[in-house]
Amino acid sequence: MNTLLCIPLLVLLGTLVPLCSTRYSRTACAFLTAALPAIALFLMLQLAPAVLDGQRFQTSLAWVPSLGLNLAFRLDGLTLLFSILILGIGLLVILYARYYLSNNDNIGKFFCYLILFMFAMLGVVMSDNLIQIWVFWELTSISSFLLISFWSSKSEARKGARMALTITGAGGLFLLAGLLMLGNVVGSFDLQTVLDSGDLIRAHSAYPVITVLILVGAFTKSAQFPFHFWLPNAMAAPTPVSSYLHSATMVKAGIFLMARFYPSLAGTDLWFLIVSMTGLATFLLGGYLALFQHDLKGLLANSTISHLGLITLLLGMGSDLALVAAIFHIINHATFKASLFMAAGIIDHESGSRDMRQLNGLWKYMPYTATLAMVASSAMAGVPLLNGFLSKEMFFNETLHQDSLGSLSWMVPVMATLGGVLSVAYSTRFVHDVFFNGEPINLPKTPHEPPRYMRVPVEILVALCLLVGIFPGWIVGDLLYSASFSALNAPVPEYSLAIWHGFNIPLLMSVIALLGGLFVYYNRQHLFKFQAQFPSNDPKILFERAIQQLVAKAAWFIGLFENGSLQRYMYFLFMFTIIVSAYPLLDLDTTAGRRPEIPLDALSITGAVLLSIASLATVIWHRRRMVALLTVSVVGLIVTLAFVRFSAPDLALTQLSVEVVTMILLMLALFFLPQKTPKESSPRRVVRDLGISAMIGGIVGTVIYALMTRPLDTISDFFTENSKTGGGGTNVVNVILVDFRGFDTLGEITVLGIAALGIFKLIARMRLYMPSSNEQGRPWSSDRHPLMLAVVSQSLLPLALLVSAYIFLRGHNMPGGGFIAGLITSVAVIQLYVAHGVDWIKDRLKLDYQIMIGSGIGIAALTGLGSWFFGRPFLTSWFDYFYLPVIGKFELASAMLFDLGVYLTVVGATMLILANLGQLTTSERAVFEEEE
Repeated sequence: MNTLLCIPLLVLLGTLVPLCSTRYSRTACAFLTAALPAIALFLMLQLAPAVLDGQRFQTSLAWVPSLGLNLAFRLDGLTLLFSILILGIGLLVILYARYYLSNNDNIGKFFCYLILFMFAMLGVVMSDNLIQIWVFWELTSISSFLLISFWSSKSEARKGARMALTITGAGGLFLLAGLLMLGNVVGSFDLQTVLDSGDLIRAHSAYPVITVLILVGAFTKSAQFPFHFWLPNAMAAPTPVSSYLHSATMVKAGIFLMARFYPSLAGTDLWFLIVSMTGLATFLLGGYLALFQHDLKGLLANSTISHLGLITLLLGMGSDLALVAAIFHIINHATFKASLFMAAGIIDHESGSRDMRQLNGLWKYMPYTATLAMVASSAMAGVPLLNGFLSKEMFFNETLHQDSLGSLSWMVPVMATLGGVLSVAYSTRFVHDVFFNGEPINLPKTPHEPPRYMRVPVEILVALCLLVGIFPGWIVGDLLYSASFSALNAPVPEYSLAIWHGFNIPLLMSVIALLGGLFVYYNRQHLFKFQAQFPSNDPKILFERAIQQLVAKAAWFIGLFENGSLQRYMYFLFMFTIIVSAYPLLDLDTTAGRRPEIPLDALSITGAVLLSIASLATVIWHRRRMVALLTVSVVGLIVTLAFVRFSAPDLALTQLSVEVVTMILLMLALFFLPQKTPKESSPRRVVRDLGISAMIGGIVGTVIYALMTRPLDTISDFFTENSKTGGGGTNVVNVILVDFRGFDTLGEITVLGIAALGIFKLIARMRLYMPSSNEQGRPWSSDRHPLMLAVVSQSLLPLALLVSAYIFLRGHNMPGGGFIAGLITSVAVIQLYVAHGVDWIKDRLKLDYQIMIGSGIGIAALTGLGSWFFGRPFLTSWFDYFYLPVIGKFELASAMLFDLGVYLTVVGATMLILANLGQLTTSERAVFEEEE
């Protein structure tokens, strides 16, 4: 396995480390959590010199090659930049969180969520496939939801997390549609192919729709106007989360997406108008709102929105140098914003408040932290000799060299300067109101400096702000060039990272921004009075109100159709089927085709007659539930025989096993229901139902007869020819299940396991009425476990297990397999439960069915993953033949392990449901007898 694949895999494995290390000290847990991401960063840095020299690393594992879906990763300059930010700042956040979180917080769970978030972001930036990008994109939304709602006991945390998930999740759906259309236009989901097809994409008629869909996904993730409101409300998360989310992850995912698809989508008027104008509006709005925040994190959150708008504005300008400036500001913003959030967290941690109306004069109490925060704030404001100044100079310069707005183009640099003024103003407020401006007011505790190592991450980031500001070319020059080259997918134009470019207009704009920002801050009372005229609307309240209204309207709409009547639902379903199916049949000239019919024989006629009688009997006696259950079992038995008659032994075995398990389940369920139900349908409804049933039967019969009498193209020949050579088995059905369609089977057993766990949870605390007699009023027998039944069940168990093992082992070459064997084993064990009761079984058969389900799914998945180590697609089977004395030639196939996973899942799921339902019966009977 190559290094490139190891990097995300190490981080993914890192999610398990904190869960396993919570038994140790908090420091040990933090360092153990950081170990695998640190190794991943080390591996990334080993590849960095080659990437900086212009190389691009790519690796791919086949997933669904026919659909163009591969597990593909890449490492180029842009990926390297974001990966270093994700892993590097992530490690600092881990160290910081060790001291920030209290002893009451579950630090193991927090680190697990944080590493999952890190893995998701790393997957976004390293993915080399459009669909894979989207999968990781959605994983960032889910993992950020878990982090934002970490303090789930707080209402604002739950609401903020729901808002973030709703907005970014909805944007993800737009993004998926755009990526699918983009792949369809290009003819491939391979990222490099898409990046090389810019001219083709821009010339296509679907280009406007693709661009809008992808940009909506990017804007929602990066909190661009009008989707900006979710980000400040995500501040309910712990400050380490906020620091990570705002600097290197989550909101930067949208920025990365725009930079990544820049060669494919940029360079048109549509791109400029949407991206630049959205960025400009966000830049100004975020800066304006930040000025009026009293919460430290609220100010920083809105400043993040503003700076993200600045980067978006640069990405929308369409010039190569503007892209270079955007990437440079991505680096700078990550360093000073992460350090500022950590400083805000320290202030909150050591003073007990984030309200700037109380936080005054902290310089006297926390001089070291104040110095660090002031340097980072100055970088955010764009003060010379700090990194923020250099990228903002490049930003100002690029606003002067665009003319896409024609005669109104002069407004862009003016608005950019105004945004710079606001940036200086809120940065000044952060410094002055917190560290000076008098004495603290009613703080919960006396402020003091934090633990030594809690400051280390802030010190490192602030040092980078200074070093990049003074030695930009030496610190980030090569990385910036490499990232720009990858983002442009073309040569990078000349640019300069010098501190001094002489007296020019960008310098004048910087001076105006600095002086104007100070002026605005010291006259802020007028702005505060102006802002006070407008009503204050909490986005959380507005959002929750909108969601509640939507839910209410949806409930009203559903209520029009859903009234709890199963008959009504079936009526709508059947009427829709009649309308859809009957109309095409009117164009069919004749029902019978030219394919010769199979002659009838006495056995087939007998089976058909019995099937019809049993079906009619079920309908007629459906209110007598036990009788109906017996007639339904006859229907199942006849269907099983039909499978045997038409050479489908695997289906016959499966059907028979399922029938037995289903009958037992229904008998347990019917035990709690009345033996006979009252008449429910009026004569008019009975006539209606009979008419609909007759029409459905006629249509379905017509369709089946038409299909059976016509020649059909079938893919069975392919499976028959390739079953032995491709899957190593002569049982075509089993080879399809474990090899050709193994991924479907994996999904099905996963669903089966989830369903079983869901049913288990539903019945775990269920309390049902326990009937004491049958429908004739006769009391139930006091002999709960008849001796004859107990003896027979114990005698049948070894035989059933032997048959199960035989069916399992022969399944790859003859009728059988893990699913059928699992059902046979379940039936054998169920017999013991029925004969002896739950308590008797518990003492003798100590099995955890939940663990069995998880083990089965895990074994099946690991079997599929194992093929990757040999460079084969997921779930590719391996088989070979061996010779042993006496036994002779025999075959071993990896599909047997997959089948073992199926077997364990089926047994675990079946027994989890039936055993617990049986336990419910036992416990209820015990309560009843105790009451008697």
